[in-house]
Amino acid sequence: ERVDKELKRRTRVATLFPSAASCERLVTAVAVEISEEWTIGRIYLDMTEKA
Repeated sequence: ERVDKELKRRTRVATLFPSAASCERLVTAVAVEISEEWTIGRIYLDMTEKA
């Protein structure tokens, strides 16, 4: 769902793509960005050992 919203937001800026490759680059960039945010994300559980 978030990916869809982000793609819609980004494609509104570039309403016309010169080629399929340019559209694919945009989709890939959005997916990588979301993946990085998800990977880094917040740490909800502290799994470090307490002394």
